[in-house]
Amino acid sequence: MKITKKGEYALRLLLVLATNYEQKKPLTLHEIAEEENLPIKFLEQIMMPLKRARLVRSEKGKYGGYALSRSPREITLGEVIRVIDGPLAPILTAAEIEKRIRNNDRHAGLYAAFLDVRNAIAEILDKKTLADVLEKSLELAWSEPSKQMYYI
Repeated sequence: MKITKKGEYALRLLLVLATNYEQKKPLTLHEIAEEENLPIKFLEQIMMPLKRARLVRSEKGKYGGYALSRSPREITLGEVIRVIDGPLAPILTAAEIEKRIRNNDRHAGLYAAFLDVRNAIAEILDKKTLADVLEKSLELAWSEPSKQMYYI
């Protein structure tokens, strides 16, 4: 499995929307592009599959833009990566790997190892939500030595 730049940018885009989820304020692609320093044309391409997958919704009008369709606690990293980058398996799909193992392929042990890798990755990515990532980012930001408060 490889997460492409498109997948990374999709996650970053969704994390920006997740930070604004409680305010119920849609953001324009221009605002997101500026905040994340990402090319707006690339974000336009990314937004289409995210809308089709109903991860985001768009609002038209003067105060329109994009917002998450569901809570950041309900959107997993695995779901987003599958929408943008496809299957999580390092080679083939999980079903194709399982078929090779069942058919007693000469290298079934190798495919079993690939399936173990895929399953371990999927288990982590399917548990981690956008909210988890935001919380971890806050935790890491406050744990940096330059951000700690010192009292005398």
